[in-house]
Amino acid sequence: MSIDIRVQSAAFDLGAEVNAFATAAQGAGAVVSFTGVVRDLPERALAHMEIEHYPGMTEKALSQIAKEAMERWHLARVLIIHRYGVLAPDAQIMMVATASPHRKAAFESADFLMDYLKSRAPFWKKEVRYDGRVDWVDAKDEDEAALAAWKKR
Repeated sequence: MSIDIRVQSAAFDLGAEVNAFATAAQGAGAVVSFTGVVRDLPERALAHMEIEHYPGMTEKALSQIAKEAMERWHLARVLIIHRYGVLAPDAQIMMVATASPHRKAAFESADFLMDYLKSRAPFWKKEVRYDGRVDWVDAKDEDEAALAAWKKR
Protein backbone atom coordinates (compact mmCIF):
# COMPACT_ATOMS: atom_id res chain seq x y z
CA MET A 1 0.00 0.00 0.00
CA SER A 2 1.32 3.39 -0.98
CA ILE A 3 0.19 6.99 -0.53
CA ASP A 4 1.78 9.84 -2.46
CA ILE A 5 0.73 13.39 -1.53
CA ARG A 6 2.18 16.38 -3.37
CA VAL A 7 1.28 20.03 -2.82
CA GLN A 8 3.20 22.07 -5.34
CA SER A 9 3.22 25.26 -7.33
CA ALA A 10 4.68 23.65 -10.46
CA ALA A 11 2.54 22.24 -13.24
CA PHE A 12 2.52 18.47 -13.66
CA ASP A 13 2.51 16.23 -16.71
CA LEU A 14 -0.80 14.39 -16.49
CA GLY A 15 0.17 11.63 -18.91
CA ALA A 16 3.47 10.95 -17.17
CA GLU A 17 1.80 10.93 -13.75
CA VAL A 18 -0.95 8.51 -14.79
CA ASN A 19 1.54 6.23 -16.55
CA ALA A 20 3.89 6.16 -13.55
CA PHE A 21 1.00 5.55 -11.16
CA ALA A 22 -0.44 2.71 -13.28
CA THR A 23 2.98 1.12 -13.72
CA ALA A 24 3.58 1.18 -9.97
CA ALA A 25 0.11 -0.31 -9.39
CA GLN A 26 0.72 -3.47 -11.41
CA GLY A 27 -1.63 -6.22 -10.37
CA ALA A 28 -4.14 -3.83 -8.83
CA GLY A 29 -6.90 -4.59 -11.34
CA ALA A 30 -8.25 -1.03 -11.63
CA VAL A 31 -6.73 2.43 -11.87
CA VAL A 32 -8.89 5.56 -11.85
CA SER A 33 -7.70 9.14 -12.20
CA PHE A 34 -9.38 12.52 -12.17
CA THR A 35 -7.86 15.88 -13.01
CA GLY A 36 -9.41 19.22 -12.14
CA VAL A 37 -8.73 22.35 -14.19
CA VAL A 38 -9.37 26.05 -13.64
CA ARG A 39 -12.77 26.61 -15.20
CA ASP A 40 -13.88 29.87 -16.72
CA LEU A 41 -17.21 30.85 -18.15
CA PRO A 42 -17.72 33.72 -20.59
CA GLU A 43 -19.79 35.69 -18.07
CA ARG A 44 -17.07 35.39 -15.40
CA ALA A 45 -14.11 36.69 -17.43
CA LEU A 46 -11.64 35.03 -15.06
CA ALA A 47 -8.10 36.39 -15.24
CA HIS A 48 -6.74 33.76 -12.87
CA MET A 49 -7.32 31.82 -9.67
CA GLU A 50 -5.09 32.16 -6.62
CA ILE A 51 -4.79 29.17 -4.31
CA GLU A 52 -3.21 29.44 -0.87
CA HIS A 53 -2.41 26.81 1.78
CA TYR A 54 -0.44 26.31 4.98
CA PRO A 55 2.54 24.02 4.31
CA GLY A 56 2.58 21.06 6.65
CA MET A 57 -1.05 21.43 7.68
CA THR A 58 -2.34 20.81 4.17
CA GLU A 59 -0.17 17.74 3.55
CA LYS A 60 -1.17 16.28 6.93
CA ALA A 61 -4.89 16.72 6.17
CA LEU A 62 -4.54 15.19 2.70
CA SER A 63 -2.56 12.26 4.12
CA GLN A 64 -5.27 11.58 6.70
CA ILE A 65 -8.07 11.50 4.14
CA ALA A 66 -5.95 9.34 1.80
CA LYS A 67 -5.37 6.86 4.66
CA GLU A 68 -9.11 6.79 5.31
CA ALA A 69 -9.75 5.98 1.64
CA MET A 70 -7.02 3.30 1.65
CA GLU A 71 -8.62 1.55 4.62
CA ARG A 72 -12.23 1.94 3.52
CA TRP A 73 -11.74 0.62 -0.02
CA HIS A 74 -8.66 -1.58 0.53
CA LEU A 75 -6.68 0.35 -2.05
CA ALA A 76 -3.25 -0.55 -3.35
CA ARG A 77 -2.20 3.05 -4.07
CA VAL A 78 -3.40 6.65 -3.78
CA LEU A 79 -1.96 9.75 -5.41
CA ILE A 80 -3.08 13.31 -4.71
CA ILE A 81 -1.40 16.24 -6.45
CA HIS A 82 -2.74 19.71 -5.68
CA ARG A 83 -1.27 22.95 -6.93
CA TYR A 84 -1.16 26.35 -5.28
CA GLY A 85 -0.24 29.82 -6.49
CA VAL A 86 -1.59 31.77 -9.45
CA LEU A 87 -3.29 29.54 -12.02
CA ALA A 88 -4.68 30.69 -15.37
CA PRO A 89 -7.93 29.39 -16.86
CA ASP A 90 -7.55 25.81 -18.17
CA ALA A 91 -4.49 25.14 -15.96
CA GLN A 92 -4.51 21.85 -14.10
CA ILE A 93 -5.30 22.41 -10.42
CA MET A 94 -5.16 18.89 -9.09
CA MET A 95 -5.12 15.19 -9.74
CA VAL A 96 -6.37 12.18 -7.80
CA ALA A 97 -5.52 8.61 -8.73
CA THR A 98 -6.54 5.39 -6.99
CA ALA A 99 -5.62 1.78 -7.61
CA SER A 100 -7.66 -1.14 -6.33
CA PRO A 101 -8.26 -4.80 -7.02
CA HIS A 102 -11.76 -3.84 -8.23
CA ARG A 103 -13.05 -0.99 -10.41
CA LYS A 104 -15.96 -0.02 -8.17
CA ALA A 105 -13.62 0.61 -5.23
CA ALA A 106 -11.25 2.60 -7.46
CA PHE A 107 -14.07 4.80 -8.78
CA GLU A 108 -15.77 5.28 -5.41
CA SER A 109 -12.55 6.11 -3.58
CA ALA A 110 -11.53 8.68 -6.22
CA ASP A 111 -15.00 10.25 -5.98
CA PHE A 112 -14.74 10.31 -2.16
CA LEU A 113 -11.34 12.00 -2.31
CA MET A 114 -12.66 14.59 -4.78
CA ASP A 115 -15.63 15.37 -2.54
CA TYR A 116 -13.22 15.95 0.34
CA LEU A 117 -10.93 18.14 -1.77
CA LYS A 118 -13.87 20.26 -2.98
CA SER A 119 -15.29 20.97 0.46
CA ARG A 120 -12.82 20.34 3.29
CA ALA A 121 -9.21 20.32 2.13
CA PRO A 122 -7.32 23.27 3.65
CA PHE A 123 -6.88 25.36 0.52
CA TRP A 124 -8.13 28.92 0.14
CA LYS A 125 -9.09 29.93 -3.37
CA LYS A 126 -9.98 33.26 -4.88
CA GLU A 127 -11.01 34.16 -8.38
CA VAL A 128 -9.56 37.32 -9.88
CA ARG A 129 -11.48 38.71 -12.82
CA TYR A 130 -10.36 41.02 -15.60
CA ASP A 131 -12.63 43.77 -14.27
CA GLY A 132 -10.72 43.72 -10.95
CA ARG A 133 -13.37 41.87 -8.97
CA VAL A 134 -12.01 39.34 -6.48
CA ASP A 135 -14.21 36.56 -5.05
CA TRP A 136 -13.19 34.00 -2.46
CA VAL A 137 -14.46 30.55 -3.44
CA ASP A 138 -16.53 28.75 -0.80
CA ALA A 139 -17.58 25.14 -0.80
CA LYS A 140 -20.92 24.79 -2.56
CA ASP A 141 -23.94 23.24 -0.86
CA GLU A 142 -23.85 20.33 -3.29
CA ASP A 143 -20.17 19.68 -2.43
CA GLU A 144 -21.01 19.60 1.28
CA ALA A 145 -23.97 17.28 0.62
CA ALA A 146 -21.81 14.94 -1.46
CA LEU A 147 -19.23 14.70 1.33
CA ALA A 148 -21.92 14.17 3.97
CA ALA A 149 -23.43 11.34 1.91
CA TRP A 150 -20.23 9.29 2.33
CA LYS A 151 -20.85 9.08 6.07
CA LYS A 152 -24.15 7.33 5.36
CA ARG A 153 -22.61 4.70 3.09
